[in-house]
Amino acid sequence: MAFSQSERNESFASLGRETCDLAIVGGGINGAGIARDAAMRGLSVVLVEKGDFASGTSSRSSRLIHGGIRYLEQLEFHLVFEATNERTVLARIAPHLARPLPFLVPVFTGAKHGMLALAAGLWIYDGLSLFRSYRLHKTLSTKKVLEIEPGLRTDGLKGAALFWDRATDDARLTLENAIAAHRAGARVMNYVEVVGFRRGEGDRVSGLVLSDRLGGGRTELSARLTIVAAGPWLDGVLDRLQPAGEARPSLLRPTKGVHIVVPADRLPVHHAIVANAISDGRVLFFLPWGAFTIVGTTDTDYQGPPEEVAADGADARYLLETANHYMPGANLVLGDVVSTWAGLRPLVRQEGVAESQVSREHEILEPAPGLLAIAGGKLTTYRRMAEEIVDKAVAQLGAEASPCRTDKDPLPGAPAWEDWDEREGSAEEKVLLEEHRLDPETAAHLLTAYGARALEIARLPGGTERITPSRPDVWAEVDFAVEEEMAVRLEDFLLRRTDLLHKGPDQSLGLARPIAERMGRTLGWDAARVDEEVRLYERRVALHRRFREG
Repeated sequence: MAFSQSERNESFASLGRETCDLAIVGGGINGAGIARDAAMRGLSVVLVEKGDFASGTSSRSSRLIHGGIRYLEQLEFHLVFEATNERTVLARIAPHLARPLPFLVPVFTGAKHGMLALAAGLWIYDGLSLFRSYRLHKTLSTKKVLEIEPGLRTDGLKGAALFWDRATDDARLTLENAIAAHRAGARVMNYVEVVGFRRGEGDRVSGLVLSDRLGGGRTELSARLTIVAAGPWLDGVLDRLQPAGEARPSLLRPTKGVHIVVPADRLPVHHAIVANAISDGRVLFFLPWGAFTIVGTTDTDYQGPPEEVAADGADARYLLETANHYMPGANLVLGDVVSTWAGLRPLVRQEGVAESQVSREHEILEPAPGLLAIAGGKLTTYRRMAEEIVDKAVAQLGAEASPCRTDKDPLPGAPAWEDWDEREGSAEEKVLLEEHRLDPETAAHLLTAYGARALEIARLPGGTERITPSRPDVWAEVDFAVEEEMAVRLEDFLLRRTDLLHKGPDQSLGLARPIAERMGRTLGWDAARVDEEVRLYERRVALHRRFREG
């Protein structure tokens, strides 16, 4: 069932002809998860996203599926219980997107929590997950720690704890939920912006006024109920409910989270290392990411436009300071940073506490009759949040709907991957290596990104031909993204369907034009449009490099 620009355009053209049960504003992880759940229950669903899927917060996280061990210190046991159990669900329904990752917590002299306290906390952590972690935690001696992470600081090292969470690709997790919603019957569109709300009897919200940011047309959508899942854009969307000139109290306290990417040979780590920032003690991670290492994240209040959020020099120096303290042989400088990303946490407004102390719990709001909104929450718990708000929507609609089954039905890449983390190989891997003769690195890349759908890519023209020798991405991924994953702009492919912006040579600026030309052959771009896409991509790269300006 194709998921392409053609389907998008046909869906937009049909919006004015009927009334849907549920209109969803926002194509991040929450909106996509809500659309999947609602469509699987039999509701008629329309989802619109003003940019690309996951183009906001949902592609700018730490790329972790985790219980949030630090929330134990804040006594948020319910949040940890919910998150660790959702981690188990995701490992079942999308094992290719919830891969086991070992975490190492080194303990140094003078640490706030010693080895005994840390071990006790991890027993609670394992217990809250009902002992269903990939493996139970264990404590390590100083000697053992330095054997497995020889670059760690030795001064004052007392030992470490080892526990397991999971790694993900946040943008692809969002995309697979959007595709699953489409397959269940939802009409799902990127680059469609809400420019107003329709009002019905009693001033009830009765739908949306929409603008096609690609084709330029406008239409109106009638909906029995509307849900706004716009992340850090929530306040801006809800402002459209207000009469001109009338202020509305802000619902959010957005905080900025910055990650930097450095070559793994400059900061080699074999585990996800948990560290405390030198300047303020906040928890940071050093995360292995193939040929690179991710360092993040910051947590600072942000008041500017969400689309302009970016890492600055202070953010990068803050992260480098801690990396150099814990890994003293690295001697990292700003010039070692090859890329960054910055996202906004759409946290529910809470005053009188530091940024890192604002609760990550979510809230479901009812700003107006006929309208629900969701704020806060974590990537890991998106599915449960979606289930909760769809339950509420079904009750308000008085609809006969099937029970939620998003915790049981696999996401598109998952059906053949039930034992991903328990097996040495898989049937799909053998097909890629033996029948398609892919090299192991390329096969592993396709399986990790696409799961069982990797076989579809390998069968396409260019399914074994690398885009660039230094990366395992293949040319067929470009065609697949356009025809099966609704990539309609160059940036969609280079930043969210793949990681080529962050991992490609020189952030893939040299690859931009040939990839745009290949996309354009399917999407009907002329030379001027190809030029425009390349220019837009260059501007996106410049945003990720803004930290170099000071």
